[in-house]
This record gives sequence, structure tokens and C-alpha cells, in this order.
Amino acid sequence: MVRRYDPERRQRIIDAAIRVVGKKGIGGLSHRSVAAEADVPLGSTTYHFKTLDELLVAALRQSNEGFAKVMAAGRAFEDPEADLAAELARILGDWFAGERSGVELEYELYLAALRRPALRPVAAEWCAGLAEVLERRTDPVTARALVALMDGISLQVLLTGGEYDPVYTREMLDRLL
Repeated sequence: MVRRYDPERRQRIIDAAIRVVGKKGIGGLSHRSVAAEADVPLGSTTYHFKTLDELLVAALRQSNEGFAKVMAAGRAFEDPEADLAAELARILGDWFAGERSGVELEYELYLAALRRPALRPVAAEWCAGLAEVLERRTDPVTARALVALMDGISLQVLLTGGEYDPVYTREMLDRLL
């Protein structure tokens, strides 16, 4: 039997898992549904990811990367004269201005850590990574509080179906700072 060299297969499986969760929710995720979405043999998904939790960890890590990159690139984190509250409100606004289903997917994966302990370290890494960026401009306790506030505002917008309010967000962030 000849094996086909496919160095991108693992990544295609992760991308497929993200699409499956986006379409069907975490409850719709299975090795079989991901294999079908990625157009790979079922054995490929179980070869790369022994459990669904391993696959969810990879999907959550990938989802977290987008927001973390936006945060890390923010100009207010290096410039002590920049308005940090305004920059954070802008970053959240840009995130919400994107595809709503993508934002919902990121939070669905993030909140899956409530029931899936394997995801908790990844969720904690995300919070710690954002706090680390914010510590460039503030102390560690305030940085963690800013992450919690941004998380809370994001959850309220997502769970209520409301619109993101940048003025309110900036005011709340400014109060905390």
C-alpha cells in the first residue's frame, strides 16, 4: 500500500473541525463529521487527534490566534501616550465588525472549557496572553481585570444578540483604568 504524503492534512482537519463546530455546534463534532468535512479518511482524524478533546484543543488554539494577533499589533500597547481604553474599544469593535458567526464560534470553543477540562489550559493561556500584552501599559491586576471586562462585554453582546457599543465599552475600560 502506498501512503500519500500530505503534510497539510493535520491543518485541514483542524480547519474542518472549526467549520463543523461553526455549522453544527460542538455537539455536532465527531471524528466522522470532521473527516467528511476535510475530505480525508476517518483514520486520518484519529491518527492526528486520538480524542475529540485533542481536536478541540487544536481548534481553540487556532481560533485564539486571530484575536491575540490583533491585540499584539495594537499601537497603544507600546506608546505610553496612546489612549489605551479607546484602543481596546476599537479592537473589540473591529472584532465584532467581522463575521458574527466567527466571533460566536470562538466563544463557543472558549466556553466549551466549562464542560471539557482538557480545554481549560488553552482558555487560561488565552486570558494570560492578553493580560501579558496589557501589562505593557498597566499592572498585572488591572490587566487581568481588563481582560475580564472585555470578556464580559463580549459575552453580553453575543448572548443577548445586541450590538456592540464602543462608547459604553470605552467608558467602562476608562473607569477601570
